[in-house]
Amino acid sequence: MDFKWSSDQTEFRARVRAFLARELPKDWENVAPHGPASQGVTEFSLQFCQKLARDGLLVPHWPVEYGGQGGGAWQHFIVGEEMWAAGEPRGGQYMNVNWIGPTLIRFGTEEHKARYLPPMVQGRELWCQGFSEPGAGSDLASLRTRAVAVAGGYRISGQKIWTSYAALAQTCFLLARTGVDRKGGLAIYLLPMDSPGITVREIPSLVGRGDIHEVFLDDVFVPTSARLGEEGQAWSIITYALANERIGIPRYALAHRILERAVRHLQGNGLFQASEIHRRAGQALAACRAAQLLSYQVIDRRARGLPPNSESSIGRFAVTAAERAVAEFVTEFWPEALCGEDMLALAHHQRAITASIAAGAAEIQLDLIARQFLELPR
Repeated sequence: MDFKWSSDQTEFRARVRAFLARELPKDWENVAPHGPASQGVTEFSLQFCQKLARDGLLVPHWPVEYGGQGGGAWQHFIVGEEMWAAGEPRGGQYMNVNWIGPTLIRFGTEEHKARYLPPMVQGRELWCQGFSEPGAGSDLASLRTRAVAVAGGYRISGQKIWTSYAALAQTCFLLARTGVDRKGGLAIYLLPMDSPGITVREIPSLVGRGDIHEVFLDDVFVPTSARLGEEGQAWSIITYALANERIGIPRYALAHRILERAVRHLQGNGLFQASEIHRRAGQALAACRAAQLLSYQVIDRRARGLPPNSESSIGRFAVTAAERAVAEFVTEFWPEALCGEDMLALAHHQRAITASIAAGAAEIQLDLIARQFLELPR
């Protein structure tokens, strides 16, 4: 791997940073802790993403024919790093950018692309992900939400849980069961969230208001045209989508920034002297660097057109470890930050709470690493 950024990549990163310096309001760090799916952050992100879109910085990696600029995987990741270092002002739209849009580009019909891609490119659309269920979290193959074929489409009944952005999203990327086979009996539906029969209930959490929900589906009708791919094709589509999701969120960028702020605070107050504090800061920094380099290894494969492999799970777990290390360092040595002294540090801490669950539980990632990378027996 070449660790040097090209001149074009360096200029592109500078362009993203200049945009953030120009467009992020002075009180942004006070807004971020309200949660990425709160009403306030969502309203802000919709305006912010439309500005990103006008500057060609929302989906620069998408193909030109679908509204992008053909910039490739590294431009995409540079944007992600800078957005996360700033506290992720895109809100829930990172899902559109990272994996829902690219999945529709690859597997969607022309009707799907014409309907759903332009609003994403313009920064006007918010989606949610209908995967997890009670008793079917990271083990998606055990889900029980059922889609029954009827004239002209399907009737869907079941329950989803831990669904981020569900209360404000326009569309749900929904996984449901059409047959008895664990993986072969699944299908994906692009479900309008205003469909009759959908009930959304917020789950109170430490992360922020509006971030996670239960979604109940009671005999919800969707036309056949809302199905993505064929019945039984869902597992291959999900595998592609999750490979983009799991490594498409460079959370370590915010963790690294918060660690630097914590060290500066301790130094400024004459507290950064004990060898134990030095050791713990060094461990947290090493975790951030490891997460970054392991993520880069995955992006390098993507940039060269190689299929995703078990390195995605390694990178995903490393990001979790980095967030946890920084959160624990701040909790122990700068607890005042979490009581209102530094609101961005608080936002990081809140998001680190869910880091080991979102986009595939850490334990599931370790199991995948053991089986696919280390080739250990079950």
